[in-house]
Order: sequence, then structure tokens, then C-alpha cells
Amino acid sequence: MRAFRTGLPALLAAGLATGALAQGPVPPAAPARPKPAAAPQPAPDPAFEAARTAFEALPEAERRGLQDALVWTGDYNGVTTGAFGKRSFEGIQTYQTRTGAAPTGLLTPPERAALKREAEEARRAARFKVQPDPASGVVVGVPEALLPKKSAIPGGTRWQSTDGRVTLDTKSFPQGETSLDALFERAIAAMPGRKVTYKLKKPDFIVITAETAGGRSYIRYAEGPQGIRGFTLGYDRTLADTVDRLVIAVANNFSPFPEDAPAPTAPATATGPAPRAPAASGLAAAPAAPPLPGVQAEARPAATGLLLGGGRVLTAASALESCAAPRIGGAAARIERRDAAGSLALLSAEGLAGGAQPPLRAEAVSEGEALLVLGAEAKGRPSVAPATAAVEGVYAPLQPGAAGAPVLDRSGRLVGLVARFPTAPRLIAGVMPPTRYAVVPGKAVAAFLSESGLPAGAGKDAAKDAGKDLAKGAATTLGGAAAPVLDAVVAITCAR
Repeated sequence: MRAFRTGLPALLAAGLATGALAQGPVPPAAPARPKPAAAPQPAPDPAFEAARTAFEALPEAERRGLQDALVWTGDYNGVTTGAFGKRSFEGIQTYQTRTGAAPTGLLTPPERAALKREAEEARRAARFKVQPDPASGVVVGVPEALLPKKSAIPGGTRWQSTDGRVTLDTKSFPQGETSLDALFERAIAAMPGRKVTYKLKKPDFIVITAETAGGRSYIRYAEGPQGIRGFTLGYDRTLADTVDRLVIAVANNFSPFPEDAPAPTAPATATGPAPRAPAASGLAAAPAAPPLPGVQAEARPAATGLLLGGGRVLTAASALESCAAPRIGGAAARIERRDAAGSLALLSAEGLAGGAQPPLRAEAVSEGEALLVLGAEAKGRPSVAPATAAVEGVYAPLQPGAAGAPVLDRSGRLVGLVARFPTAPRLIAGVMPPTRYAVVPGKAVAAFLSESGLPAGAGKDAAKDAGKDLAKGAATTLGGAAAPVLDAVVAITCAR
């Protein structure tokens, strides 16, 4: 089969931290100012709009089927949601270019039929079978041509290649047997020769990828009323051109708590210990993976905002380009003003309590300096992602809705805001690889707040104290640096 041009990414951590907000004085209301003209909207791409209109006119099952087909032909490496975005558009164009057709991004009926035939041939060659696994209770897709060996393991089933270089395990834990935090820590624990390349911990799921000198692994778990269920897939890295695509297919067809699925059954009695993961692949045996609370995901925020007090919220102007009716905490928000560069926006909404400006960092960050980014979540505490300062930006594994997210240094001072998040992120097996994001610098933030009647000087003493704490090593953890700001991070949604 034709290989993907990209494999599983090397990623940094993204997680949750807790802490109380250090309340500050409510800033004075901004004086009335004339509203600047709204930033000009980018002109829509007629080719994209035509392709989107045609795609969205198809039934949902057909749209999902076409995306799944593009996965199998190696032209698309995202999740099969049926929603049309830039990734779907580019995937169709790639397929059309490869097959000698004009890259319009709009599939004609004959092209759709040809795409499905090519995908079906690849799927049939892999003998990919989406099947219930009674041992764990999940539904999972298994490429049986690659993984012909099947055996029982405690709480699940193992499929393995003949030479032992690829292993797919399903696994379940009864409710109360373990905790998400304990399993997550075990999954990311340091092991000789093994590097965790991505770790994503959310209130309702986790995804972890790792590498050794000779292998790669992908872990995904979910938690529901029936307990914890998930799968791990490990493989020799020399097989990545083939198996990376299969990881996408397995992830897209995985259902931890399918309706009417049989309850997990005890594995067949074995005469010896459960089979071990192969050592020949170079993969360290994967630790018991943490549970994924696998409830239906909430709608993601359109952007992240920083609550300043007095009902005002600071965010990136880019997040509002296609949002005519922003909302914060269920309340309608209005755009008070934007900066002249079109980078920042100040919103206000009734009923928003709390909030305070974090201390602003005056000096520029140095390339490679350790930072962190706070991204709003639909529910619960914000996510805290470790980041690294890059040229004119930050390098981090962020998730959709991160535009406007505050970037802090490890002393908790505000370095800037994430300027923009891509409208069609390139997801790998459903997760976002680390990417460089432009940042609106702290000096621009300070100037904008001052122009808006919200002078940034209120944080000077706090900045000095933060610097002293950093020198003493008081804020060396993500949670410690993020704690004073967490309750000021809010989700901005968009009513269309």
C-alpha cells in the first residue's frame, strides 16, 4: 500500500493543573472610545466554497465514508467526522492530482466511485475488520492480514503479526480498580531507551505516543460507567510507512463503549502467563495505560480568553474573524475594541465575576526558554501545555480553541497571547502534533490594555515577587506557575 508521507508525530505534553486564582483589584471601567473599524474579512476561496457546498450536500454517512476512503488511499490523515475543512479539501486535491484529475477539491460521482474502489482494495488487502471484542467490551478495527495471531490477555485480547513486530492489545479495567491519574503517570513514566513523544490528558480521555530506538507505540483509553477501556498499538519503526496509516484507521474505528455491546467476559484460562509484548520490535513493554473517561466530547471553544475583571475579556482578534456572536459563560459578549494591528480584541459580557491581570513580563524571552500555554476547555479547568519559545512564537502541542490562550513563563508572568490557531489543523490519529504558533508579545498586550483604560502597571509588584520566587525555585512546575491564572482563563464560544 502507498505510504503516508507523515508518521506519528513527536509531541510534548498537554495536561491539566489545578490552583486558586489570586484575586486582584477590579480595574476601572474603560472610558468611552470610538470603535475602530472592524478588521477586513478575508475573501472566501470560491473553489473551497464550491467543494464544501457539494460535500456538505451529501448524506453524513457518505461524507464519513469518503474521508475514511481517503485515509485508506493515504491522502488524508485526520479523523472521519464528516465535517468539511481545509484538510478534507487538500486530501481530495491530493487524491485528484495523484490520479491525474484536475485538483478542484470537488469530487465528481465517478471520482467518488473510483476513490471508494481504491480504498476498498486497500482495506481488503489488509483484511481490516471492525469487530466487537467480548473480552474488553470495545469495538475495534483489526487489520487481520497483518495481525493473524490472536490470544487472550487479562481484560482484553491481543492481535499480533507473525513475526511479532506489530502488536494490538485491547484492555479493560472495572470501575474502581484504578484511577486516571495513576494510570497516566504509569504510562508516561521514564523508562530506559523510551521517549514519550506525545501525552494528552483531558477530563474524558488520554492519548499517548512513544518511541524507542526500534519501535513506536500509540495508547488510547476512555472511561465510562462500565469502567476503563482502550487499546495500545506497538510496532517496529521500520514498518511505519504501512502501520502509521493503520493506526489512523484503528483510531477512527475504535468505540470504547458501543451501544448494545456485550459486557466484557473473563479471558480464557491460560496454562501460563499472559503473552508479553515483543522485544524484537525495539518497543519497551507498554505500561498499563491510564483510563480515558470516554463520554461524548463537549463542543470545543472557538477561542480562549483572559478575564481581566469588570466583565472584560482579552483574546486574539483572529478568533473572532468568523464569529459574529461570541459568548462567554453562556452570556452574549460584545466586542468593545480591537487594536490597530488587528491582533487583539477586548470583549465584555454581563455577569462575569472575578479576573485580574497577571503580571506582564517586560523582557523578551530567549529562544528555547521553557514556557507554558493555558487553553480553555468546554468544561472543567483549563489545560496546561508545556511550550518552548521559538522565533517570533511558541512551539507547543495545542488543541482547537487555543487562539487567545495566555502564554506564561515559568514564574507565571504573561509573555503574550497565542495569535492564531489553524482553521484546519493536521491531526494525526486524532491528536494535534506540536506546532509553532505566532504570539502577540507582552509589550503589545500592555500597550493595548493601557489604550483601553486598563493599565498593566497593576502587576509590577507581582512581577517582582514572581521573579524572586523563580530565583528561589518556587515555580518550577507547570501547576505552580499556572495556578494564579487558571481561574481567569475562560472559553469563548460562537453562536452562529
